[in-house]
Amino acid sequence: MLKNKVVLITGAGKGIGRKLAEELAARGAIIAANDISPINVEAVVDGIRAKGGQAKAYLEDVAKKVGAQMILKSVEDDFGTIDVLINHAAVEPHMSLLDMDEWDWHRTIDVNLTGAFLMAQTAGRVMRAKGSGVIVNLVAGTGEKEKEAGAYRAGKAGLAELSHQLARELNPQGVKVVAALNFEEALKTLEEV
Repeated sequence: MLKNKVVLITGAGKGIGRKLAEELAARGAIIAANDISPINVEAVVDGIRAKGGQAKAYLEDVAKKVGAQMILKSVEDDFGTIDVLINHAAVEPHMSLLDMDEWDWHRTIDVNLTGAFLMAQTAGRVMRAKGSGVIVNLVAGTGEKEKEAGAYRAGKAGLAELSHQLARELNPQGVKVVAALNFEEALKTLEEV
């Protein structure tokens, strides 16, 4: 049951993150919506509130440790806890690996893999201390059909393996960790909360 559960979604301004924020809010979850840009995420929050739901935007870069920690601290200050973390934030440059510069490579891996690690590590510590919680890492998405999405795919493959390791470490402590391929898989996992 998601009613009154605090759900933090990274990259909630668009795509699957936005769909999950709207769907989970409709089911009574309290949405902590993160994105690096206020434009889309504030529209998501406003839409949820207009329908009577609870939501707040958190503007931080998940690829930075201080940003990840600030998000979690702010969510705890605002709502008292965090029940679910959904790692959706992603960068997807559409270019050949042979043409990609180092900055684009690093930014893609930093957001898609390191950002998810930092968020899961920070939220995982909070969840472990209380003995419950769910972390959902979205490991696929729009890059599946793109020929020139090598950095995106590399980051998501790493995230799948990171998810398996986090599950090994956290599942025995009451924290469920799942790698979801798409919106439907993420939603199914959360319906079991």
